[in-house]
Amino acid sequence: MWEKIEDTRAKLMGVYAMTKSALVDRNAFWLYGEVRSGEYAIPSRMDLRSISANELNANDPTLEALRNWRRWYAVINEANIFLERAHEVLEKDERYTQNNLNVDMAQARFLRAFAYFNMTRIWGDVPLITSSSEGSFTSKKREEKEKLMAWIELELQQAADHLPVRYSVNEPEQLGNYYNEATSRWDGTLATKIAAYAIMAHLAAWQENYPDVASYTAYVMDNYTRANINYVATSSLVSPSGFFFDKHSSQMFAFPSIWGHVEANFTGQVEELTLAAPVVNKSIPDMYYTKETISSVFNEPKDERFSIDTLGNPVTENYFRNFNGRYPILSKIKCIQGGNTDPSFRIFSSALVFSRLEDMVLLRAEALAVLGDRNGAVEMLDRIRENRGLALYSEANNGDLVDAIFKERRRELMAEGHRWYDLVRYHKIKNNDPDFVQLIREGGIYWPIAESLLRQNVLLEQNNYWQ
Repeated sequence: MWEKIEDTRAKLMGVYAMTKSALVDRNAFWLYGEVRSGEYAIPSRMDLRSISANELNANDPTLEALRNWRRWYAVINEANIFLERAHEVLEKDERYTQNNLNVDMAQARFLRAFAYFNMTRIWGDVPLITSSSEGSFTSKKREEKEKLMAWIELELQQAADHLPVRYSVNEPEQLGNYYNEATSRWDGTLATKIAAYAIMAHLAAWQENYPDVASYTAYVMDNYTRANINYVATSSLVSPSGFFFDKHSSQMFAFPSIWGHVEANFTGQVEELTLAAPVVNKSIPDMYYTKETISSVFNEPKDERFSIDTLGNPVTENYFRNFNGRYPILSKIKCIQGGNTDPSFRIFSSALVFSRLEDMVLLRAEALAVLGDRNGAVEMLDRIRENRGLALYSEANNGDLVDAIFKERRRELMAEGHRWYDLVRYHKIKNNDPDFVQLIREGGIYWPIAESLLRQNVLLEQNNYWQ
């Protein structure tokens, strides 16, 4: 390795692959971000029931795997190796330019910061390791989450300086065709400057630093068209061959499972958890929203995502099928095989989309509302409402502005892995639910650390809430 340009490409793509693996192994991204909200009904799976009930110390192989951060440190170690050794190729292969190295290093730095961002939202304090280790292990204490988040922000800012808004379009940060591939090869697959600002916006929101959220989302709003990012039409959002299928530039930061590249899976996709008959050949979904919950969330007429008439019957079934059956099926994301609708199959090809334009618009609305810019917040909220067929926001009809923004995030981003983190931020802002506020204060919003890690690293201490 580290002899020629093909080596840097292979190793960098390996860091992306390991990041995706950390996200999708045992459906971790959705178990952390959706199931833990406690809002889904769980028919039979005891592991999902334990997560939903915040019984995270339960004796279960799935929960044991989720308590273990090993996969994330594998990402970090690979990124560290890349950052330490990629320069060797610059010295040995004249095809590998300084510009290419800068962009590659920025992506490795981004992915390392993204790994720490995920871990600090899941576990709070974690060890900070910034150099590689091959075949050896050194015990290390956990760093305080405040220090970690400051480091993550700095890393993302440094990465953003060298990342293009879009690849292979002769951006000053990335000249010519990246690795001799056209734009269509890279859209929706690689970290960009927009993606870095999106992660920084989420990081700042997690820190309750809403002036920075406003600043970072402003950059996204000012530059998304340069990246060929667009608002998602409802018809595309819910189509088997639409927004979540394959890869494209409007997936602001995503990990695709491209059917044409033989990347479809039976597991590691949200469809595995949410789909059942009549959408696929599975009798009962692993998790679902009850009819009562759906009616309370989608309670406005003409909502293109889902709405019901005065008799309680669906007007549109874009988000849900079988509404009046025993198990309403959350079928918003349903990329089956190559984008077909044949219920005989249960192999899925949807992209894991961490952020998209609608997410950024609503996060900006949240920030502006907290900062007292009511008109700006309403403007952002109404962009999404209008795009989904809803009337403009009014306090008389939609209640408190912050409540309305978070309700819109729940509707728009349902099943996209945001809900638990949204709930934490919401309760920090509103501070009106004593039980949840106590959970935040005592550190119960974080996961316990796996016992195997505590045995391996004698300097680790279990999160106080789970001791």
